[in-house]
Amino acid sequence: MIAILKQSASDEAVGHIVSWIEKKGLKTDVSRGENETIIGLVGDTTKIDPFLLESMDVVERVQRVSEPFKRANRKFHPEDSVIDCGHGVKIGGDQFQVIAGPCSVEGENLIRIARRVKAAGATMLRGGAYKPRTSPYAYQGMGPAGLDLLCKASAELDMPIVTEIMDPRDVQVFLDKKIDVMQIGARNAQNFPLLKEVGKTKTPVLLKRGMSGTVDELLMAAEYIMSEGNDNVILCERGIRTFETRTRNTFDLNAVPVLHHLSHLPVVADPSHATGYTRYVEPMALAATACGANGLEIEVHDDPSHAWSDGAQALTPDQFDDTMRRIRAIREVVCQETVQE
Repeated sequence: MIAILKQSASDEAVGHIVSWIEKKGLKTDVSRGENETIIGLVGDTTKIDPFLLESMDVVERVQRVSEPFKRANRKFHPEDSVIDCGHGVKIGGDQFQVIAGPCSVEGENLIRIARRVKAAGATMLRGGAYKPRTSPYAYQGMGPAGLDLLCKASAELDMPIVTEIMDPRDVQVFLDKKIDVMQIGARNAQNFPLLKEVGKTKTPVLLKRGMSGTVDELLMAAEYIMSEGNDNVILCERGIRTFETRTRNTFDLNAVPVLHHLSHLPVVADPSHATGYTRYVEPMALAATACGANGLEIEVHDDPSHAWSDGAQALTPDQFDDTMRRIRAIREVVCQETVQE
């Protein structure tokens, strides 16, 4: 349920209604836009008489929200959310960012790769210190030493770090090392204890869609994080498993405009994990940019044939330079169309 307030509603009046609602045992989510203020009611809304709420002087109307996700719902928060990722980098609304770097942190080559991707125009650095792998015998990541290398690169280049967290017990480690963005990978998209634990922080979370997850399941995973108090969630479409075998996954770019319609949260697209092959990464990165993604996550490695994980889908720094030039060209067209509308 949401209560849309009149433009004349004062801060005092908003506070009075919020207090009244919370005394009924519900949580509230207040969204202040340019033209209206919306109070979202989260919890057992049968405790609230909608007619009584609507009769209050400052309430314009009351509307029920049928979707199970509330805080992530655009009805609760009509304006696009813009997430501050640190180092002056924001994503969401008209703020477009490119996250680039190797699949996994392997050593000092991370610094070389980071320098190249930043020079090409990437604004955030990715790299896995912890790697969830299908085989228990595959490379699992450097762990804390990998986080230290990411922090070193971040300090030199003044770039936010995006790196995957797999275990609720590691959240404090990530906080202590001041990791800018915690990534929840596809395999952990419904690891509810992990979602709740990162939800207790204020650190931005890049939440990837599950391997066979629906759009609603992705939004409900975001809701788990937001229900604990962390509204800094970035959604990521990274392809879903279907019957098709010619690519690693099926890149569901339908999800980008659908998510924008349903939610106020930023949406990032990952063409590397979606396609699984270097030759397909650039065209799908351009397609994702054209369809309105707020950002891209792209794997880049200086020697893909010897990468410790996922070399088959990594761009070389030179390839990434070319891709970034084309991304900027697409962005110019998309932004011009938006202005004209």
